[in-house]
Amino acid sequence: MMTRSLSKLRLVVSNIPLMGKPITHHSILLKFGQKMQKVRQSRGISQEKLAELLSMHRTYIGLIERGERNPTIRTLYKVAKALKVPASELLPF
Repeated sequence: MMTRSLSKLRLVVSNIPLMGKPITHHSILLKFGQKMQKVRQSRGISQEKLAELLSMHRTYIGLIERGERNPTIRTLYKVAKALKVPASELLPF
């Protein structure tokens, strides 16, 4: 019984609208990636340079920016540090 109620709660929470549009996992990843790209470009840093600073592959940076990967909190912190911005600057969309 508890599992069924929890499933219903997850379903309700996952469909909470944001300004009339439902919040989806993909939309969050896409908005984060777009924000990261905007901050990176405003700092004049290429994907290649950011990848080098993070000791990551360049393609992974592109995947994050396109919303195709779900970076960890640790990665978020490392990206913010490399871009010299507070992590909170990457989160509000």
